[in-house]
Amino acid sequence: MQTRKLMAGVLVAGLLAAACGSGDEDAGGGGGGDGDAVTLVVESWRADDKAVWEDTIIPAFEESHEGIELEFQPTAPTEYNAALENRLDGGEAGDIIACRPFDISLELFEAGHLEAVDDLEGMDAFDDVARSGWVTDDGATTYCVPMASVIHGFYYNKDVFDELGLEPPTTTEDLHTVLDAIAADGAATPIAQGTVDQWDIAEVDYTGIGPNYWKGEEGRQALIDGSAQFTDPEYVAPFEELATWGQYMPDGYEALSYDDAKVLFTNGDGAIFPGGSWEITGFERDAGFELGVFAPPLPTDGDPCYISDHVDIGMGMNADTEHADEARTFLEWVASEEFAQLYSNELPGFFSLREGAVEVDNALADDFVSWRDDCESTIRLPAQKLNRGDPAMWDELYAVSSEVVNGTLTPADAAQRLQEGLDSWYTPSE
Repeated sequence: MQTRKLMAGVLVAGLLAAACGSGDEDAGGGGGGDGDAVTLVVESWRADDKAVWEDTIIPAFEESHEGIELEFQPTAPTEYNAALENRLDGGEAGDIIACRPFDISLELFEAGHLEAVDDLEGMDAFDDVARSGWVTDDGATTYCVPMASVIHGFYYNKDVFDELGLEPPTTTEDLHTVLDAIAADGAATPIAQGTVDQWDIAEVDYTGIGPNYWKGEEGRQALIDGSAQFTDPEYVAPFEELATWGQYMPDGYEALSYDDAKVLFTNGDGAIFPGGSWEITGFERDAGFELGVFAPPLPTDGDPCYISDHVDIGMGMNADTEHADEARTFLEWVASEEFAQLYSNELPGFFSLREGAVEVDNALADDFVSWRDDCESTIRLPAQKLNRGDPAMWDELYAVSSEVVNGTLTPADAAQRLQEGLDSWYTPSE
């Protein structure tokens, strides 16, 4: 019994010594040194990127920033907005906030949940288009570091094109020559797309080909400041083009979903898929043929070109973080060229918004981003300011774009409906 009591006493004394004294010993030896490290929790809706963050991005940052550790904590995309707002209101949110573009993050900033980031080192590398998703209406304050965009274009089946001796089209006339040739051959559906989901017809098709008609930012800003209307020819013309596409889609396209269309394309039954750079990884995994991409065709040969290079994700700082200095250090790294190269290569199809060339290893991603060399970038037309009222511009655009392709609404009537909806609540000066 005495021995057991003695052993118990020694054990307790040892545990007390460990609890009281070993902290200094551990901090000073063994190469650990993480007793003083600050851990920044990163909130994001990009659960699909968790492995990339944990395997590549976090190690790259921590290697060059001793004393700061990162923990990536994603929330399901459909739950992110509400969950994040609740955590911010309750003082339980992470230190770093992945920022959705436009009004959602603007509301967080105006509620005092996000800090301004204009004075961070590296922010001068982001132009007005890059900042547009995370800037106050007066343009005075940026509240998230622009991180990545996605680019709209057209995927095509190179085997089909090669068999028919076709080249990727550069003009609308070329596109119709290609579509007619594929249709005449009959082996594949010219355009693998349906209209039942609506969003893709509006976001990918109308705002994908549209910038070449309304001259990108010039036309987008003109709608915002009220100097242009949807009924002007440059906004009606993309609808007129879309009105011709239904004949090139598969039978029953009115009931075909976006996901079904992807399967149709990757199975080799569709020749062209209007899409975005976010599909690169999935298409390369699923398609049993060589893929190619081409930019939205020009209305007329020689016209200046514009691409929808839509801002998709930024990073901001929780205004209530207890580690503001470390959070700023991390965000300055997010604004760096090192991060731009790393992110663009680890997530093909999501491109840094930083000025300057980004070297991308993935061939399809490199094709997409190369369009920035010759074309001016813009973003999706209704994304900024024009979607705040009732009826919401996106809802209206989803509906009318699909109806135009289905042949149940004329291009002119679609434009008229959009303008009337906008006029019912929007005042350009606000």
